[in-house]
Amino acid sequence: MNSTGRVAIVTGASRGIGFGIARALVERGDFVCVTARGKDGLEEAVVKLGGPDRALGVVGAAQDENHQAGVMSATLERFGRIDYLVNNVGTNTAFGPLAGVGVADARNILEINVLSALGFAQHAHEAWMGEHGGAIVNIASISALGAAPFMGLYAVSKAAVVSLTTQLAYEFAPDIRVNAIAPALVKTEFAAGAYVGREPETAATYPLQRLGQPEDIAGAAAFLLSEQSGWMTGQTIIIDGGITLRADRGGARRTRRARTAQ
Repeated sequence: MNSTGRVAIVTGASRGIGFGIARALVERGDFVCVTARGKDGLEEAVVKLGGPDRALGVVGAAQDENHQAGVMSATLERFGRIDYLVNNVGTNTAFGPLAGVGVADARNILEINVLSALGFAQHAHEAWMGEHGGAIVNIASISALGAAPFMGLYAVSKAAVVSLTTQLAYEFAPDIRVNAIAPALVKTEFAAGAYVGREPETAATYPLQRLGQPEDIAGAAAFLLSEQSGWMTGQTIIIDGGITLRADRGGARRTRRARTAQ
């Protein structure tokens, strides 16, 4: 592999979208530090990414401030710089109407999906980017664009990620660019409950007639973490297979709710 000399931190990167982004960056010659909670999955990811000469894995909980600081220290010790940050880690432990969401679940979702992104950005700014510049990508969701029945708190958290992106882009300019990606349904283990067993029917609702792959998001992230997007900050790129083009994209969900009410 050729080396760009650039270094990226990608959270939640032992699998799924995070791993896809890390792999795309490694394939173009970057070095990566990947994080996740599970040691075994993270070690496997490091091997797939080219081993310790190319990738570093740091185990920990994304919302833990000590873990965030430790990731910065470990990355600087191994690679000597931090050019890029991808806040990919996310969770959803609450389903159904907001009126029934427990405080503990709400706090957990917001801490992992929103506050961890803020914390990693703050630490990256302090550790390297504030003095040397860089670029940050936050992974949001199309659920941030409107009401999301059955997963409302997740939608609230991703809307906060979009707003966080805008605010950080304004405050961190001109030397640090901050953008976001809002995917629709991507085929990952995290989203398996939304398509496994009914993928053809689900894919048929998308104009491009398929669900997303991690590679679809990885390409956009690599673009945002490059000089090709050098005049771009505070933006959220929607990658959705065309589903948001449909004026009635919420129609089926509204129909299900009406039938349930009857």
